[in-house]
Amino acid sequence: MKTFANLLFWTLALALFPAVAMAETEAGAGAGTWSYAIGAGLAIGLCGMGCGIAQGLTAGNAMSAIARNPGASGTMFVPFIIGLALIESIAIYSLVVALLLVFK
Repeated sequence: MKTFANLLFWTLALALFPAVAMAETEAGAGAGTWSYAIGAGLAIGLCGMGCGIAQGLTAGNAMSAIARNPGASGTMFVPFIIGLALIESIAIYSLVVALLLVFK
């Protein structure tokens, strides 16, 4: 765990260092547009990964619950679909945030 924390710290430090080192006092033409693109890419990428994992876990747990008790499949279907819709809405929100960052 200590190695992972150390790796995470240095990765973030090296990723954020150029932004501080190359900071300008006045905004030039196209200043800061690369940071918005990186933010948009991270928003979509991380959210897509998280939503994919969440949907996989939700579907897997629903299928295992139905396998254990097939008679309850009718009562599990609606909460399953609502849960998947809520997970997908998070992905749509991240798309909106990414588009706002790109077209800022």
